[in-house]
Amino acid sequence: MTHSLTAAAQSAATAVRKLSADAREARTAALRRIVEHCKEFQGADLKRSIAQASISLSIYVALVAAMIALARAGEWGFALLLSPLAGGVLVKLFTIQHDCGHGSYFKSRLANDWMGRLVSILTFTPYSFWRDAHNRHHAGSGDLERRGIGAVDTLTVEEYRALPKKERILYRLYRHPVVMILIGAPFYFFVLQRFPLASAPPFAKTYKGLSVKQIWRSVATLNCALAFVYGGLAWLFGAGAVALAILPSVTIAAWVGTWLFFVQHQYEDAYWARKPEWTYAEAAIFGSSHYHLPKVFRWFTGNIGLHHIHHLASGIPNYRLPECYRSSKDLLALPRMTFLESLNCARLALWDEAQRKMISFKALKAAA
Repeated sequence: MTHSLTAAAQSAATAVRKLSADAREARTAALRRIVEHCKEFQGADLKRSIAQASISLSIYVALVAAMIALARAGEWGFALLLSPLAGGVLVKLFTIQHDCGHGSYFKSRLANDWMGRLVSILTFTPYSFWRDAHNRHHAGSGDLERRGIGAVDTLTVEEYRALPKKERILYRLYRHPVVMILIGAPFYFFVLQRFPLASAPPFAKTYKGLSVKQIWRSVATLNCALAFVYGGLAWLFGAGAVALAILPSVTIAAWVGTWLFFVQHQYEDAYWARKPEWTYAEAAIFGSSHYHLPKVFRWFTGNIGLHHIHHLASGIPNYRLPECYRSSKDLLALPRMTFLESLNCARLALWDEAQRKMISFKALKAAA
Protein backbone atom coordinates (compact mmCIF):
# COMPACT_ATOMS: atom_id res chain seq x y z
CA MET A 1 0.00 0.00 0.00
CA THR A 2 2.81 2.40 0.95
CA HIS A 3 4.61 1.66 -2.31
CA SER A 4 1.41 2.32 -4.23
CA LEU A 5 0.89 5.70 -2.51
CA THR A 6 4.52 6.69 -3.16
CA ALA A 7 4.20 5.82 -6.84
CA ALA A 8 0.97 7.83 -7.08
CA ALA A 9 2.59 10.82 -5.41
CA GLN A 10 5.56 10.66 -7.78
CA SER A 11 3.21 10.42 -10.75
CA ALA A 12 1.25 13.45 -9.55
CA ALA A 13 4.44 15.44 -9.02
CA THR A 14 5.62 14.53 -12.53
CA ALA A 15 2.28 15.67 -13.96
CA VAL A 16 2.51 19.00 -12.10
CA ARG A 17 6.05 19.57 -13.39
CA LYS A 18 4.90 18.79 -16.93
CA LEU A 19 1.98 21.20 -16.64
CA SER A 20 4.32 23.86 -15.30
CA ALA A 21 6.80 23.26 -18.12
CA ASP A 22 3.99 23.33 -20.70
CA ALA A 23 2.67 26.60 -19.26
CA ARG A 24 6.16 28.11 -19.34
CA GLU A 25 6.65 27.01 -22.93
CA ALA A 26 3.28 28.45 -23.96
CA ARG A 27 4.12 31.74 -22.21
CA THR A 28 7.48 31.94 -23.97
CA ALA A 29 5.91 31.17 -27.35
CA ALA A 30 3.27 33.88 -26.82
CA LEU A 31 6.00 36.38 -25.92
CA ARG A 32 7.89 35.56 -29.11
CA ARG A 33 4.76 36.12 -31.19
CA ILE A 34 4.04 39.42 -29.44
CA VAL A 35 7.62 40.63 -29.99
CA GLU A 36 7.44 39.86 -33.71
CA HIS A 37 3.97 41.39 -34.00
CA CYS A 38 4.99 44.68 -32.37
CA LYS A 39 7.91 45.12 -34.76
CA GLU A 40 5.40 45.73 -37.56
CA PHE A 41 4.06 48.90 -35.91
CA GLN A 42 7.29 50.69 -35.06
CA GLY A 43 8.08 53.89 -36.91
CA ALA A 44 6.47 57.29 -37.22
CA ASP A 45 3.89 58.45 -39.74
CA LEU A 46 4.89 62.06 -40.47
CA LYS A 47 1.39 63.27 -41.37
CA ARG A 48 -0.17 61.75 -38.27
CA SER A 49 2.57 63.10 -36.02
CA ILE A 50 2.29 66.64 -37.40
CA ALA A 51 -1.53 66.56 -37.26
CA GLN A 52 -1.62 65.30 -33.67
CA ALA A 53 0.98 67.79 -32.44
CA SER A 54 -0.63 70.71 -34.30
CA ILE A 55 -4.12 69.97 -32.97
CA SER A 56 -2.95 69.39 -29.39
CA LEU A 57 -0.76 72.49 -29.30
CA SER A 58 -3.49 74.64 -30.86
CA ILE A 59 -6.10 73.50 -28.35
CA TYR A 60 -3.80 74.10 -25.39
CA VAL A 61 -2.70 77.55 -26.56
CA ALA A 62 -6.33 78.51 -27.23
CA LEU A 63 -7.38 77.36 -23.75
CA VAL A 64 -4.53 79.28 -22.08
CA ALA A 65 -5.39 82.39 -24.10
CA ALA A 66 -9.05 82.08 -23.11
CA MET A 67 -8.15 81.67 -19.42
CA ILE A 68 -5.87 84.72 -19.52
CA ALA A 69 -8.57 86.77 -21.24
CA LEU A 70 -11.22 85.69 -18.71
CA ALA A 71 -8.90 86.43 -15.78
CA ARG A 72 -8.09 89.88 -17.14
CA ALA A 73 -11.83 90.52 -17.47
CA GLY A 74 -12.30 89.60 -13.81
CA GLU A 75 -13.96 86.25 -14.57
CA TRP A 76 -11.56 84.19 -12.47
CA GLY A 77 -14.10 81.48 -11.73
CA PHE A 78 -14.85 80.84 -15.41
CA ALA A 79 -11.13 80.81 -16.12
CA LEU A 80 -10.58 78.11 -13.49
CA LEU A 81 -13.37 75.99 -14.99
CA LEU A 82 -11.19 75.55 -18.09
CA SER A 83 -8.22 74.29 -16.04
CA PRO A 84 -9.18 70.56 -16.03
CA LEU A 85 -9.56 70.59 -19.82
CA ALA A 86 -6.25 72.41 -20.26
CA GLY A 87 -4.60 69.99 -17.83
CA GLY A 88 -5.94 67.04 -19.83
CA VAL A 89 -4.57 68.45 -23.09
CA LEU A 90 -1.25 69.04 -21.35
CA VAL A 91 -1.14 65.32 -20.47
CA LYS A 92 -1.63 64.65 -24.18
CA LEU A 93 1.27 66.99 -24.98
CA PHE A 94 3.42 65.23 -22.40
CA THR A 95 2.85 61.92 -24.24
CA ILE A 96 4.15 63.62 -27.39
CA GLN A 97 7.25 64.81 -25.51
CA HIS A 98 7.53 61.25 -24.17
CA ASP A 99 7.44 59.76 -27.68
CA CYS A 100 10.05 62.27 -28.83
CA GLY A 101 12.30 61.07 -26.02
CA HIS A 102 12.01 57.52 -27.37
CA GLY A 103 12.74 58.73 -30.92
CA SER A 104 9.39 57.39 -32.08
CA TYR A 105 7.44 60.55 -32.94
CA PHE A 106 9.49 61.55 -35.99
CA LYS A 107 12.02 59.61 -38.04
CA SER A 108 14.55 62.42 -37.55
CA ARG A 109 16.30 62.59 -34.18
CA LEU A 110 16.69 66.34 -34.63
CA ALA A 111 12.94 66.76 -35.16
CA ASN A 112 12.20 64.61 -32.11
CA ASP A 113 14.56 66.61 -29.92
CA TRP A 114 13.28 70.02 -31.00
CA MET A 115 9.63 69.04 -30.62
CA GLY A 116 10.43 67.53 -27.22
CA ARG A 117 12.17 70.73 -26.12
CA LEU A 118 9.29 72.89 -27.34
CA VAL A 119 6.70 70.87 -25.42
CA SER A 120 8.93 70.80 -22.33
CA ILE A 121 8.31 74.54 -21.90
CA LEU A 122 4.63 73.70 -21.42
CA THR A 123 5.17 70.61 -19.22
CA PHE A 124 7.91 72.20 -17.06
CA THR A 125 9.94 69.01 -17.59
CA PRO A 126 13.58 69.24 -18.81
CA TYR A 127 13.55 67.23 -22.01
CA SER A 128 17.05 65.78 -22.28
CA PHE A 129 17.27 64.86 -18.60
CA TRP A 130 13.84 63.24 -18.61
CA ARG A 131 14.61 61.42 -21.88
CA ASP A 132 17.80 59.87 -20.52
CA ALA A 133 16.27 58.98 -17.15
CA HIS A 134 13.15 57.50 -18.72
CA ASN A 135 15.09 55.38 -21.19
CA ARG A 136 17.09 53.98 -18.27
CA HIS A 137 13.78 53.14 -16.63
CA HIS A 138 12.79 51.18 -19.74
CA ALA A 139 16.11 49.33 -19.86
CA GLY A 140 15.84 48.12 -16.26
CA SER A 141 12.10 47.98 -15.57
CA GLY A 142 11.24 45.09 -13.28
CA ASP A 143 14.92 44.35 -12.60
CA LEU A 144 15.52 44.31 -8.84
CA GLU A 145 19.22 44.92 -9.46
CA ARG A 146 18.67 48.06 -11.58
CA ARG A 147 16.15 50.14 -9.67
CA GLY A 148 16.35 53.88 -9.30
CA ILE A 149 16.40 56.73 -11.77
CA GLY A 150 13.24 57.37 -13.79
CA ALA A 151 10.88 55.16 -11.79
CA VAL A 152 8.82 55.01 -8.61
CA ASP A 153 11.21 53.84 -5.88
CA THR A 154 10.13 50.38 -4.73
CA LEU A 155 11.64 48.33 -1.90
CA THR A 156 11.33 44.62 -1.25
CA VAL A 157 9.90 43.41 2.05
CA GLU A 158 13.34 42.38 3.29
CA GLU A 159 14.92 45.68 2.31
CA TYR A 160 12.20 47.58 4.14
CA ARG A 161 12.59 45.47 7.26
CA ALA A 162 16.34 46.11 7.24
CA LEU A 163 15.95 49.91 7.22
CA PRO A 164 16.48 52.01 10.35
CA LYS A 165 13.24 53.37 11.81
CA LYS A 166 13.78 56.88 10.44
CA GLU A 167 14.22 55.62 6.89
CA ARG A 168 11.17 53.37 7.21
CA ILE A 169 9.12 56.44 8.13
CA LEU A 170 10.51 58.35 5.14
CA TYR A 171 9.67 55.48 2.80
CA ARG A 172 6.14 55.20 4.19
CA LEU A 173 5.66 58.94 3.69
CA TYR A 174 7.07 58.75 0.17
CA ARG A 175 4.68 55.93 -0.77
CA HIS A 176 1.58 57.57 0.72
CA PRO A 177 -0.78 58.63 -2.11
CA VAL A 178 -1.35 62.09 -0.60
CA VAL A 179 2.40 62.74 -0.43
CA MET A 180 3.32 61.11 -3.74
CA ILE A 181 0.40 62.33 -5.88
CA LEU A 182 -1.39 65.33 -4.38
CA ILE A 183 1.63 67.08 -2.84
CA GLY A 184 4.63 65.45 -4.46
CA ALA A 185 3.59 65.57 -8.12
CA PRO A 186 3.16 69.37 -8.49
CA PHE A 187 6.12 69.99 -6.16
CA TYR A 188 8.27 67.80 -8.38
CA PHE A 189 7.15 69.45 -11.63
CA PHE A 190 7.35 73.04 -10.42
CA VAL A 191 10.24 72.96 -7.93
CA LEU A 192 12.43 69.83 -7.97
CA GLN A 193 12.81 69.81 -11.75
CA ARG A 194 14.37 73.28 -11.54
CA PHE A 195 17.48 71.76 -9.93
CA PRO A 196 19.97 69.16 -11.25
CA LEU A 197 19.25 66.67 -8.48
CA ALA A 198 21.14 63.39 -8.75
CA SER A 199 21.29 62.02 -5.21
CA ALA A 200 19.28 59.04 -4.03
CA PRO A 201 16.55 59.07 -1.38
CA PRO A 202 18.04 57.82 1.92
CA PHE A 203 15.98 54.61 1.81
CA ALA A 204 16.92 53.67 -1.78
CA LYS A 205 20.11 51.68 -1.27
CA THR A 206 20.04 50.22 -4.80
CA TYR A 207 19.49 53.58 -6.51
CA LYS A 208 21.68 54.22 -9.55
CA GLY A 209 21.32 57.81 -10.69
CA LEU A 210 22.73 60.18 -13.28
CA SER A 211 25.55 62.58 -12.50
CA VAL A 212 24.92 66.29 -12.02
CA LYS A 213 27.04 66.91 -15.12
CA GLN A 214 24.56 64.87 -17.21
CA ILE A 215 21.62 66.84 -15.87
CA TRP A 216 22.53 70.49 -15.34
CA ARG A 217 22.53 71.68 -18.98
CA SER A 218 19.03 70.34 -19.65
CA VAL A 219 17.68 71.81 -16.43
CA ALA A 220 19.39 75.19 -16.82
CA THR A 221 18.31 75.57 -20.46
CA LEU A 222 14.68 74.89 -19.61
CA ASN A 223 14.78 77.23 -16.61
CA CYS A 224 15.95 80.06 -18.91
CA ALA A 225 13.22 79.23 -21.42
CA LEU A 226 10.56 79.21 -18.67
CA ALA A 227 11.73 82.58 -17.38
CA PHE A 228 11.69 84.05 -20.89
CA VAL A 229 8.30 82.65 -21.99
CA TYR A 230 6.28 83.03 -18.80
CA GLY A 231 8.07 86.21 -17.77
CA GLY A 232 7.17 87.68 -21.15
CA LEU A 233 3.54 86.60 -20.83
CA ALA A 234 3.37 88.08 -17.32
CA TRP A 235 4.79 91.37 -18.60
CA LEU A 236 2.22 91.49 -21.42
CA PHE A 237 -0.89 90.26 -19.64
CA GLY A 238 -0.19 90.45 -15.90
CA ALA A 239 1.36 87.94 -13.54
CA GLY A 240 -1.95 87.07 -11.84
CA ALA A 241 -3.78 86.23 -15.06
CA VAL A 242 -0.89 84.12 -16.38
CA ALA A 243 -0.48 82.31 -13.05
CA LEU A 244 -4.21 81.48 -13.00
CA ALA A 245 -4.01 80.05 -16.51
CA ILE A 246 -0.81 78.04 -16.05
CA LEU A 247 -0.44 76.86 -12.44
CA PRO A 248 -3.76 74.97 -12.03
CA SER A 249 -3.45 73.38 -15.49
CA VAL A 250 0.09 72.11 -14.87
CA THR A 251 -0.91 70.92 -11.39
CA ILE A 252 -3.80 68.86 -12.77
CA ALA A 253 -1.55 67.43 -15.48
CA ALA A 254 1.04 66.55 -12.83
CA TRP A 255 -1.57 64.72 -10.74
CA VAL A 256 -2.89 62.76 -13.72
CA GLY A 257 0.52 62.00 -15.18
CA THR A 258 1.99 60.83 -11.88
CA TRP A 259 -1.00 58.59 -11.18
CA LEU A 260 -0.71 57.07 -14.65
CA PHE A 261 3.00 56.46 -14.15
CA PHE A 262 2.31 54.88 -10.77
CA VAL A 263 -0.34 52.36 -11.85
CA GLN A 264 1.65 51.37 -14.93
CA HIS A 265 4.03 49.32 -12.76
CA GLN A 266 2.69 49.35 -9.20
CA TYR A 267 -0.03 46.68 -9.17
CA GLU A 268 -0.40 43.42 -7.28
CA ASP A 269 0.64 40.98 -10.02
CA ALA A 270 3.48 43.12 -11.34
CA TYR A 271 6.81 41.64 -12.42
CA TRP A 272 10.05 41.99 -10.49
CA ALA A 273 12.96 39.56 -10.76
CA ARG A 274 16.70 39.23 -10.45
CA LYS A 275 19.14 38.04 -13.08
CA PRO A 276 19.35 35.53 -14.66
CA GLU A 277 15.57 35.11 -14.31
CA TRP A 278 14.81 38.69 -15.42
CA THR A 279 14.15 39.22 -19.12
CA TYR A 280 13.31 42.43 -20.94
CA ALA A 281 10.26 41.00 -22.75
CA GLU A 282 8.70 39.48 -19.64
CA ALA A 283 9.29 42.65 -17.64
CA ALA A 284 7.64 44.71 -20.38
CA ILE A 285 4.57 42.54 -20.93
CA PHE A 286 3.97 41.25 -17.40
CA GLY A 287 5.46 44.15 -15.44
CA SER A 288 3.58 46.94 -17.23
CA SER A 289 -0.18 47.25 -16.99
CA HIS A 290 -2.87 47.60 -19.64
CA TYR A 291 -4.80 50.44 -18.05
CA HIS A 292 -8.14 50.25 -19.86
CA LEU A 293 -9.70 53.72 -19.81
CA PRO A 294 -12.82 55.10 -21.55
CA LYS A 295 -12.13 56.18 -25.14
CA VAL A 296 -12.09 59.93 -24.49
CA PHE A 297 -9.46 59.47 -21.76
CA ARG A 298 -7.36 57.36 -24.11
CA TRP A 299 -7.10 60.43 -26.35
CA PHE A 300 -6.03 62.69 -23.48
CA THR A 301 -3.48 60.14 -22.25
CA GLY A 302 -2.04 59.32 -25.65
CA ASN A 303 -3.01 55.63 -25.35
CA ILE A 304 -0.31 55.25 -22.70
CA GLY A 305 -2.63 52.82 -20.90
CA LEU A 306 -1.33 50.25 -23.39
CA HIS A 307 1.84 50.45 -21.39
CA HIS A 308 2.87 46.82 -21.79
CA ILE A 309 3.10 47.29 -25.57
CA HIS A 310 4.92 50.58 -25.15
CA HIS A 311 7.52 49.05 -22.83
CA LEU A 312 8.13 46.16 -25.19
CA ALA A 313 8.40 48.36 -28.29
CA SER A 314 8.98 52.01 -27.41
CA GLY A 315 9.52 52.74 -31.11
CA ILE A 316 5.75 52.57 -31.64
CA PRO A 317 4.27 56.12 -31.61
CA ASN A 318 1.27 56.62 -29.32
CA TYR A 319 -1.26 56.78 -32.17
CA ARG A 320 -0.29 53.32 -33.44
CA LEU A 321 -0.56 51.52 -30.10
CA PRO A 322 -4.32 50.74 -30.46
CA GLU A 323 -3.77 49.28 -33.94
CA CYS A 324 -1.01 47.06 -32.59
CA TYR A 325 -3.20 45.92 -29.70
CA ARG A 326 -6.35 45.16 -31.68
CA SER A 327 -4.55 43.06 -34.29
CA SER A 328 -2.96 40.55 -31.88
CA LYS A 329 -4.89 37.68 -30.28
CA ASP A 330 -2.07 37.25 -27.77
CA LEU A 331 -2.30 40.88 -26.63
CA LEU A 332 -6.09 40.75 -26.51
CA ALA A 333 -5.86 37.75 -24.17
CA LEU A 334 -3.75 39.56 -21.56
CA PRO A 335 -5.34 41.04 -18.39
CA ARG A 336 -6.67 44.61 -18.31
CA MET A 337 -6.98 46.99 -15.37
CA THR A 338 -10.02 49.24 -15.08
CA PHE A 339 -10.06 52.61 -13.33
CA LEU A 340 -11.93 51.22 -10.31
CA GLU A 341 -9.49 48.32 -10.05
CA SER A 342 -6.56 50.72 -10.24
CA LEU A 343 -7.67 52.50 -7.07
CA ASN A 344 -6.61 49.41 -5.09
CA CYS A 345 -3.04 49.98 -6.28
CA ALA A 346 -2.69 53.09 -4.12
CA ARG A 347 -2.21 50.97 -0.98
CA LEU A 348 0.57 48.79 -2.46
CA ALA A 349 4.10 49.70 -1.42
CA LEU A 350 6.42 46.67 -1.18
CA TRP A 351 7.50 43.80 -3.41
CA ASP A 352 7.22 40.46 -1.63
CA GLU A 353 9.81 38.20 -3.28
CA ALA A 354 8.44 35.10 -1.55
CA GLN A 355 4.85 35.62 -2.76
CA ARG A 356 5.95 37.35 -5.99
CA LYS A 357 3.48 40.19 -5.65
CA MET A 358 3.12 43.76 -4.41
CA ILE A 359 1.71 44.09 -0.90
CA SER A 360 0.63 46.91 1.41
CA PHE A 361 2.18 48.01 4.70
CA LYS A 362 -0.99 46.73 6.37
CA ALA A 363 -0.53 43.25 4.86
CA LEU A 364 3.09 43.21 6.01
CA LYS A 365 2.06 44.07 9.56
CA ALA A 366 -0.64 41.39 9.54
CA ALA A 367 1.87 38.77 8.41
CA ALA A 368 4.41 39.70 11.12
